[in-house]
Amino acid sequence: MTVSNATGTIPPATTIGTVHLTVADLERALAFYTGTIGFQIIRRANQSAMLGVNGRPLLLLTELPGARSARGVTGLYHFAILLPSRRDLAIALAHLLELRTPLQGASDHAVSEAIYLADPDGNGIEIYRDRPRAEWPHAGSQVRMTVDPFDADGVLGELTHAPATWSGLPAGTVIGHMHLHVAHLAPARRFYCDILGFALMQRFGNAAEFVAAGGYHHHIGYNVWAGIGAPPPDPDMVGLRWFTLRLPDRASVDAILRRAEAAGLTIDATSATEVHNKSLPLLRDPSSNGVAFEIGRAL
Repeated sequence: MTVSNATGTIPPATTIGTVHLTVADLERALAFYTGTIGFQIIRRANQSAMLGVNGRPLLLLTELPGARSARGVTGLYHFAILLPSRRDLAIALAHLLELRTPLQGASDHAVSEAIYLADPDGNGIEIYRDRPRAEWPHAGSQVRMTVDPFDADGVLGELTHAPATWSGLPAGTVIGHMHLHVAHLAPARRFYCDILGFALMQRFGNAAEFVAAGGYHHHIGYNVWAGIGAPPPDPDMVGLRWFTLRLPDRASVDAILRRAEAAGLTIDATSATEVHNKSLPLLRDPSSNGVAFEIGRAL
């Protein structure tokens, strides 16, 4: 199933921009995201820090001292760091194994290979590489993603003949997709497909759905694994504040906001800070997950 109304379709060039997380201890989070994951600090002020790769903002952290863990609520399932190649994934995996970093899992999804872990606050992270699009399996108009065993030996074998030293996230790293907990699938589908304009790419039974722009396997996943009818997180919990969708032009953003307004949704704005110096239009999905909109390549 896809969105067929061209006037209501999100531009194919749409990507995920920056992810904004609440953490309980900024110093602890920065040590993890720089030393373990490999982000670079771009700007830092007061209780916030902007991290990225080669000056490209990808992750905004804001400290809320003593913030509680988030369980059984809507919000972040994981944000996904997309690496340029399988070799880059091998370098990252070898680094995590060397540090004895706990991994929560690893899978071959047919379209990609991925490893999973969490930051010190329990915020979920996926690190993955895509297979070439020509290799992605399809079932009709939908991509067919799988959950197959991860070929760790094959991935690490990328380093057998040409060992590499880990030096952080490589140039070309982006946030590939977001995966969210929602209270119900149908309202989430109406928001992400009918209002934002994504195409539905795959359903996993009655538990999860995946939507995308431009034929990608998914830019957004949402699931009810936190419980059907799960409430939104409390303000004093760690987790997702908002993430941005990066669109090619102002007209594309305005078209989404017009559809949102026609649907009776409230259009808010992100707060400008010393590390995030812009105010962006912000919508919340029916489960209170925040989606903001920016234009072009933010630097």
